[in-house]
Amino acid sequence: MSGQYQGYTLHEPIGVAGQIIPWNFPMVMFFSKISPALACGCTVVIKSAEQTPLTALYCAQLAKEAGIPPGVLNVLSGFGETAGASISSHMDIDKISFTGSIQVGRLIMEAAAKSNLKPVTLELGGKSPLIIMDDADVDKAVNIAHLAIYSNMGQVCLAGSRVFVQEGIYDEFVKKAVARAKQQVVGDPFQPGVEHGPQV
Repeated sequence: MSGQYQGYTLHEPIGVAGQIIPWNFPMVMFFSKISPALACGCTVVIKSAEQTPLTALYCAQLAKEAGIPPGVLNVLSGFGETAGASISSHMDIDKISFTGSIQVGRLIMEAAAKSNLKPVTLELGGKSPLIIMDDADVDKAVNIAHLAIYSNMGQVCLAGSRVFVQEGIYDEFVKKAVARAKQQVVGDPFQPGVEHGPQV
């Protein structure tokens, strides 16, 4: 800073981090939420999705075996209307991180504001478009569009669920996209060649 001033920044843990994760990538979401919070010295209360609670419980068991002290990492299983709402409005939780729907994101922001005005970080799903122009390589565009919508069985917040194709290649694109979709192999994901496993 110029002049007779001193600028000083103190980095310190925010406190208790409340984290609410979705069902579509339970292990990835678990570790992507807890890792930065624990690295910054915070304690964590994480709510797993009611559709996929076992992953978080198993990962918490591994963390315990690795030596994470009791009370530092806490897993809460339950429904959003009760368990998630409790985290969002709890006066002793200092920060909320949520990945999920826009509708629930709004409820979390409201609960955080009405309680202790805790900061909120949201990653919210939406409708992600692909725009394919006449000069595109149609075969490559079809493969990209297919991957964009079918990755993780389409259970991705940024899945390419809308495709805008310019008129000059529209018919060719649709024909090839339909043919590619019909080739999609649905079944047991542990079997070779299977591209599409169970839906949550």
